[in-house]
Amino acid sequence: MGIGRTGQILLADIGGTNARFALSQSDGDQTGPIDYVKVADFPTVREAIADVLARKSSGEPPRRAVLAVAGPVTNNRCVMTNSPWVIDGNELQPALGFDSVHVLNDFEVVAWSLPALQPADLIPLGGQDGLPGEPLLVVGPGTGFGVSCLVERHGARLAVVTEAGHATLPAENEREERVIACLRRRLGHVSIERGALSGSGLQSLYEALAEVDGAQMPQRDAAAITKAALDGSCAHSRATLEMFCATLGSVAGNLAVTFGARGGVYIAGGIVPRFPEFLAASAFRARFEAKGRFQDYLRNIPTRLVTRPDASFLGLKMFADHNPD
Repeated sequence: MGIGRTGQILLADIGGTNARFALSQSDGDQTGPIDYVKVADFPTVREAIADVLARKSSGEPPRRAVLAVAGPVTNNRCVMTNSPWVIDGNELQPALGFDSVHVLNDFEVVAWSLPALQPADLIPLGGQDGLPGEPLLVVGPGTGFGVSCLVERHGARLAVVTEAGHATLPAENEREERVIACLRRRLGHVSIERGALSGSGLQSLYEALAEVDGAQMPQRDAAAITKAALDGSCAHSRATLEMFCATLGSVAGNLAVTFGARGGVYIAGGIVPRFPEFLAASAFRARFEAKGRFQDYLRNIPTRLVTRPDASFLGLKMFADHNPD
């Protein structure tokens, strides 16, 4: 049912451990304070939302909800991977009295935020200004490897949701080929996500690189590898993080030409914002551009690191504004 652009909207960013909620006015730019909820405190998302609305809503309750979830969405429904919650928009709508509920993948929501990000929200990583109206691509190593592309045509916007993290990890030199061969013996198919560009992927990269070099290294998780690389206490961790950044450049460049993302490529996710200076000094940008005859094409595309912590709420609001029903 169409309800126009008036009234409050419930916005939510739901992960496996925590969920964040905020209220926003349909006809304004401002979003209210964010309310943090532990997923484990509520058996269902319906009960969590009801609790949030009882505490936050004053006056007329919100009639619309837009929910970002860390998982695949099918038919407006997501079965969460790391929590017992099932987020089903078609069930929540009548149960909580909403006129509409949209359930979106979390990286789809980040893609929606891209046109509204300001220079203060970003760290430039090379390239030009980007072409207005051309596709905007976001990639993000975190728990997994997220990829989404925002496409605008004739005033309509669409965020393309992908499973690009499960595409095959590429190698661009002999050393990387040897690392991938090692990973293949362990994993079978070596995807972008499992082989390098995620938390577990960084750990896999660390272990495979040690095997290739014949080095005995202590066991480290992604956070420990990153810390040891940045504080200079482990040359092997530093080499691992350097390969991670170079690989991120190659993969981002591949995706840029795949989507024709001449509007710009944005790096998000939970890992890379922890080391922006390291990324900027790495081979990331050189590998992004290293596409042979298409090097000039890539040279003009800007790459930027997203540093705004509430970018998802910006994206939720942008989606709500462009989808008023």
